[in-house]
Amino acid sequence: MTDPVRRVAARVLPVSATGEVLLLQCQDPARPGDLHWISVGGAVDAGESLQEAALRELVEETGVVVTADLLSSPLHRGEYPFTWDGVDYLSDTTLFALPLDRGTEVSFARLEEAEVGNVLAAGWWTPDALRADGSAASPDLPDIMEAAIAAVRGDT
Repeated sequence: MTDPVRRVAARVLPVSATGEVLLLQCQDPARPGDLHWISVGGAVDAGESLQEAALRELVEETGVVVTADLLSSPLHRGEYPFTWDGVDYLSDTTLFALPLDRGTEVSFARLEEAEVGNVLAAGWWTPDALRADGSAASPDLPDIMEAAIAAVRGDT
């Protein structure tokens, strides 16, 4: 067994005024039909800051363009193992919150080639609904969503 590929990632949790979080429904191309809800984001490119990567990924995965001043300070950092197309990764992930109008149009037109057909849907979720659904990519995602909602509302 080989060691996982280590990577640094930046992710964004867009939060609506009603306390819902925009998530993406995805599948690993090696496991079609095994669907999970994830936060928007991905790997940090060479020379990018975490904030720059988070905003770039937001544009690529949702078509949403915002300025860096709308991002919260980092609200969570953790290591997450995952598999993508038969390769094991260990992601050092930092998450940010972002206020976003629920009516904002989401577009998958800028997805990377490997994401096309694997990023399947976008949806607004409450932490409790995601917990009850059981389809979060990581078990702590609903808790992180709660922290993002608190950060956007100024409760932190």
